[in-house]
Parts: sequence; C-alpha cells; structure tokens
Amino acid sequence: MRIVVADDSTLLREGVQLILGDAGHEVVAGVGDGTALVEAALRERPDLVITDVRMPPSGTDEGLRAAVRIRQGWADAPILVLSQYVVEAYVDELLAAGAGSIGYLLKDRVGDIDEFLAAVESVAHGGTVLDPQVISQLMTRRRDPLASLTPREGEVLSLMAQGMSNAAIAARLVVTSGAVEKHTQRIFAKLQLSPEDTAGHRRVLAVLAFLRD
Repeated sequence: MRIVVADDSTLLREGVQLILGDAGHEVVAGVGDGTALVEAALRERPDLVITDVRMPPSGTDEGLRAAVRIRQGWADAPILVLSQYVVEAYVDELLAAGAGSIGYLLKDRVGDIDEFLAAVESVAHGGTVLDPQVISQLMTRRRDPLASLTPREGEVLSLMAQGMSNAAIAARLVVTSGAVEKHTQRIFAKLQLSPEDTAGHRRVLAVLAFLRD
C-alpha cells in the first residue's frame, strides 16, 4: 500500500515508516505538521494516511483538524490517527459520514507490530478501528445510547468498534460465531438500526451510536 505518515517527532515518524516498510508498504510522504499533511494527502491520494494528534503549527490537536480538512476535500480518505492519549475532539466529525476507513489508536499499540499492521490493513480497506481505551473512555462519558444493552452486548459492540469480525469476536470471547451474530443482531435492533442497511454499514453506525449523544 501507498501510505502518508505525519508526526512531528522525526524518531517516531521514521520508526513507523520502518515498520511499514518491513511489512512491504511504501511510505510516499513523511511530514511533520498539519499543513504539510493536508497537502501530501490530497496530492498523493494514498491508500492510507497515518497521523499523530499533536503537531505544529498549533501543537494541540492539529493532526485531528488536518484529518477533518482532508476528509472535507476527499470524503472517503482512509485515516488512522495515533495519539499518546484520548482526544475526543473531532472524533464525531471524522466518523459522521459512516463510511468507515477511520482508525484511532493509542501509540502504545504500535509496539505490538502485528496488532498495528492489522489496524493498518483494516482501515485501508474500509474498516473502523478504535483503541479499547478510546472506546472505554467514550462509553463512560456517553453511556445513555447504550443503556439498553446487556454487559455481553456492550462487550461485543466494543470489539466490533476495534474492527474485529464476528469470527474474531467469537474467538476472543470463546463463544460460537452464531452466538456473536445473535448478539450483533440484538445490538442493531436495540440501537434502532435499519435492517435495510448493509451489515458493514450497521456495524459503523452501531459504533457511532455511543460516540454521539
């Protein structure tokens, strides 16, 4: 895959580029600020954009704001956000279209190379991947839409939001795929998601249900 990487830390940026290169991916641009990120992403139209949250010129949430600007010019741009901690701002806006191709991971996950590369593949191919800590924090803050879910359904939804398939969720929870399918159907019903939507689209909408009030 062709990938653009943005991080103001040269060491971290080159580390991510090395991991991606060893996995057979091509980093077509490595940049260190939000303005350069927007320009590189819209110029290269890569298979994936990977960006840090805090970058110049603002030094705050410039990476997230750059991601929003990229999506304004390229609606289905595949973007994986990396952060040292959870920054809730702009998450709703990035996910608002319900089109997938969005990920939000804490940087610690990059240390697990297999997990990181799996997230890279998932987001690049239209998936939505959210770090477990991101999910936990957002669910704690915005619990109302999930009030009708059982603890097991909440667990299944959390794993769905990490980009896991039903088979992967079944393996994680040590249950059958059929049991997971029943849980997902009950989740869709309780969150009032239309059966006319595709299953993949409903999975994204289910994640959005607890990211919004």
